[in-house]
Amino acid sequence: MPPMLDAVVVGAGPNGLTAAVELARRDLAVAVFEARDTVGGGARTEELTLPGFRHDPCSAAHPLGVNSPVFRTMPLDRYGLEWRHAELPMAHPFLDGTAAVLSRSVTETAASFGPRDAVAYRRLVAPFTDRTDVLFRDFMSLPRTALPRSPVTLARFGLAGLPPSTWLMRRFRDERARTLFAGLVAHVMAPLGGIATGAVGLVFALAAHARGWPVARGGSQAISDALTAYLKDLGGAVHTDYEVRRLDDLPPARAYVFDTSPTAAAKIAGLGRAYERYRYGAGVFKIDYALDGPVPWTAEEPRRAGTVQVAADSREIGTALEQASRGGRAPDRPFLITVQPTLADPSRAPEGKHTFWAYGHVPNGWRGDLTEAIERQLERFAPGFRDRVLARATAGPPEMAARNANYLGGDIACGSAAGLQLLLRPRPSLFPYHTRHPAVFLCSAATPPGPGVHGMSGHNAAKAVWRRLRQRP
Repeated sequence: MPPMLDAVVVGAGPNGLTAAVELARRDLAVAVFEARDTVGGGARTEELTLPGFRHDPCSAAHPLGVNSPVFRTMPLDRYGLEWRHAELPMAHPFLDGTAAVLSRSVTETAASFGPRDAVAYRRLVAPFTDRTDVLFRDFMSLPRTALPRSPVTLARFGLAGLPPSTWLMRRFRDERARTLFAGLVAHVMAPLGGIATGAVGLVFALAAHARGWPVARGGSQAISDALTAYLKDLGGAVHTDYEVRRLDDLPPARAYVFDTSPTAAAKIAGLGRAYERYRYGAGVFKIDYALDGPVPWTAEEPRRAGTVQVAADSREIGTALEQASRGGRAPDRPFLITVQPTLADPSRAPEGKHTFWAYGHVPNGWRGDLTEAIERQLERFAPGFRDRVLARATAGPPEMAARNANYLGGDIACGSAAGLQLLLRPRPSLFPYHTRHPAVFLCSAATPPGPGVHGMSGHNAAKAVWRRLRQRP
């Protein structure tokens, strides 16, 4: 390494790697330091259950990844990244044996809600479906990093999405549409009545209509490996198995960029109590399954869907989120987000076998076992599910935090997305990527636009770093 690097990135998750790539693309000298023995953060793949079964310990389906404005500027396909699609992006089964779907087709999606809500759904998404690329770019950037390309579209999106999702769901008259949309909002692990939660549901719906909800062939590790290979070709360096406890552990650099929680960055960089008001949200209890066959869903549509949301209705989803976020106890009937990777990518398991991924929300730091509640919930919609289980690997909040230091208390969003913190992360500021130390920056999911494997927090932070370095020769 040169005696003085332009930038050092701490943490090799998708945001840290993206920040490093964006700086290296500007011909800056960059090195990444990762505490684990592999890169990836929330985008890793491991054999967690049985030999030959490849599981994603955290993120599995990637609607934001395939639609990411910054990923779409990178030649990641040259480095092995291949998106694989199930026939349906997502399905939500009901107890009567039917299901609503989130399809690539707006018409098919609307039809699954029934005639009373089909028109309402088409009207909701119609202003945006032909402009999703511009909308995602504007929505996932800040005015300080990029001026909106379509202010009118962004404003219309804000009018629809800034109110709580419970307001937006009043457009629907029947439970099918309300339940599917409530499940979309629940992906950020916050109560449904929070500000801008309507925007969360809209983003996930529009992502499906634009390019689907794919998995990465071979596992989510492929995303991280592609970013790493691209970074190395640009001249950047990546060091794994290198734990950073203080800035003095790192080589001299003009800027230090942290793909970590604000808490960790403050401790390492000596920022004192800068983020003492930053809140962490609900945790997750996750199970990775090795299955002897596909999940025996009662409804037909989930058998063709990459992602399946599991709850009886929107009220059950809302109750589960409230209990996990505010009630202090795990839900009796957890809302489940499940992924069936082998429907699109059979290479993840031996021939005829399947991998299956499921999690439910629990209070931050919860130490119980949610396995029975999760499988009881699955059996309501897929009777005989337990008979297909060959092996399972469970991970509650302590295990999730041990796997990834950003997941404090099992919060895989790297900070609560409830209230204003969904929009103003990690603190109210026009410069969310800057810290009180002029050479220290944040680029993790604790910064806008927030959680998800999309790299845009890293992209936005890299712009902030580059502008600062131009001011300081």
